[in-house]
Amino acid sequence: MKPKDAPKGPVDRKIPPGDNRERLVCNDCGFIFYDNPKLVVGAVVEAEDGKILLCRRAIEPGHGLWTIPAGFMELGETPHDGALREAQEEACATIAIDALLAIYSIPRISQVQMIYRARLVGEDFGVGVESLEVKLFAWDDIPWEKLAFPTVHWALVQFDQMRGKSDFAPLANPLH
Repeated sequence: MKPKDAPKGPVDRKIPPGDNRERLVCNDCGFIFYDNPKLVVGAVVEAEDGKILLCRRAIEPGHGLWTIPAGFMELGETPHDGALREAQEEACATIAIDALLAIYSIPRISQVQMIYRARLVGEDFGVGVESLEVKLFAWDDIPWEKLAFPTVHWALVQFDQMRGKSDFAPLANPLH
């Protein structure tokens, strides 16, 4: 099965000249399809009262589970702009990004995740197209057992450790 943006002509999986990995290569024109990791961006968003903004997913994977506003970057945007867009799309929220909180590399699913620390601007938020519910949680009320992904858990813990600090180095993979 070929990825959707793979070449349309007859292709073979082979190592192109000057490369060291197998790729899908079009036998007609020589086009090489590079199937590279996807970049996910998002933010741990804190409201003025210290509560954390979480979204209950309306899509798979993790339908019905809680997550921070996050998703795949789009072509032509920066990670910062992608995190702002994801907060708007998933939580109808305007956020202000403070700093890069963490970078997670997850090779088994071919993702690199960049998670920011942010604050909610104003009091408005709501249910976006990819969310069933959006809610502010006090730290002790976060539904830890119903978080969609390990990286959400890691980012929340990292956020809590960095509360109130203005200069810190983002966390790299906690697994390495």
